[in-house]
Amino acid sequence: MRLILVLFLFAAASAGQRIEPWSENAFYWSLDGEPVLLAGGSDDDNLFQWPDERLRRQLDRMQEVGANYVRNTMSDRPDGGFEVYPFFLRADGKYDLERWNPEYWRRFERFLQWTAERDVVVQIEVWDRFDYTSNRGDGRWKKHPYHPASNVNYTAEESGFADEYPEHPGRNKQPFFFTTPEQRNNQTVLRYQERFVDRLLETSLRFGHVLYCIDNETRGEEAWGRYWAKRIRRRAKEAGVPVYVTEMWDDWDLKGEEHQRTLDHPELYDFADVSQNNQQKEGQPHWDNFQWVRRYVADAPRPLNTVKTYGADGNKFGHADDDGVARVWRHVLGGAASVRFHRPPSGLGLGEKAQGVIRAVRAVEKEVRFWDLEPAQERLLERDLNEAYAAAKGDEAFVVYFPAGGEVGWKTAPGTLDVRWLDAVTGRVHETGPLTGRGSLRLSAPSDGHWIAVGLRR
Repeated sequence: MRLILVLFLFAAASAGQRIEPWSENAFYWSLDGEPVLLAGGSDDDNLFQWPDERLRRQLDRMQEVGANYVRNTMSDRPDGGFEVYPFFLRADGKYDLERWNPEYWRRFERFLQWTAERDVVVQIEVWDRFDYTSNRGDGRWKKHPYHPASNVNYTAEESGFADEYPEHPGRNKQPFFFTTPEQRNNQTVLRYQERFVDRLLETSLRFGHVLYCIDNETRGEEAWGRYWAKRIRRRAKEAGVPVYVTEMWDDWDLKGEEHQRTLDHPELYDFADVSQNNQQKEGQPHWDNFQWVRRYVADAPRPLNTVKTYGADGNKFGHADDDGVARVWRHVLGGAASVRFHRPPSGLGLGEKAQGVIRAVRAVEKEVRFWDLEPAQERLLERDLNEAYAAAKGDEAFVVYFPAGGEVGWKTAPGTLDVRWLDAVTGRVHETGPLTGRGSLRLSAPSDGHWIAVGLRR
């Protein structure tokens, strides 16, 4: 009743622009009816937890460089020392899951308000499997309010929770993710999980710039994600507010069965997050796998988001800066609805290189709208493997990306096109000029490195 009352009072005046799939091309999002490419980067995944001034500076920097998209896990693990849990901490050092910590929810609402003011779309992840594990040796699970020794609401016997879960959460051994009625029907814990999600929605459904993802790279059972997707949709319907929901699977192969749980169910999952494609180390498979997904959903197109782009020098996965840059550009030209650099050290975050790439994306967007383009690899001539990637608008415009310099032919109608070369990492214009051909043009990158060629017919 409290949830419905709050939403009744605020839904009519929800803050920020309203995001939804674009009516004219459902592979892309729109804000208040206008098509938009979501592009971003941030230095953390749960920015809502950040102290006020630090958060304000990060969001201002996003706005300055043209970033309009951010990931926000509802994570509360104390990695930075400033994070807080959503539940009330009693004087005896135990949490009461029946009572809230007002500071957690103040931070969340402040974050949504500030992103709305800057037209930065927020993709929420409700659950993060790394919050409930012991496998990193930091006692994360033992500290968590859901641990039976940390709260006054249930015992280990009542909850079925063990003292530790030392295996990687990808093994899906944590019973926290088996509570729903179609799984183990653990009503002792489920009531508190439901209470948390409902409280989240009390705030988030007042804002129109929010997307919902159930988990971070889960290997959970299908029933888990479906339960929470249905609950979010039901609560939103009660409030008279549209919502868009997805699940993020861990499988690096987008053709895998896990991803089909989302791709085959547009009635439940309005968009797909295929971020794990960014674990593909080779450029051509990275492009091909994304194109496979695009073809797979072509009869019922919907936005394909990539909220995590891996790739930064020195990270433990062996993905370099160049990988992160190339993955963003391949997804942009391949027709992704969103791209975002993952936080350091696994990604470029909102560092200088990420800022430059976002500026470059916006510079190209001023010349040609990405939602007007279609992937066009078949028009590249004499191309070596991974040498170039292309999108085009018929014979009127093209964008070709070179990850490491090179020279290719471009098949086009006879005539002259104005071709502009941009540094794909900074957005700086290198040179412009007309190119005339009788059915094809030669495109030669100015040097090694990341380059973009933009061609517009005269």
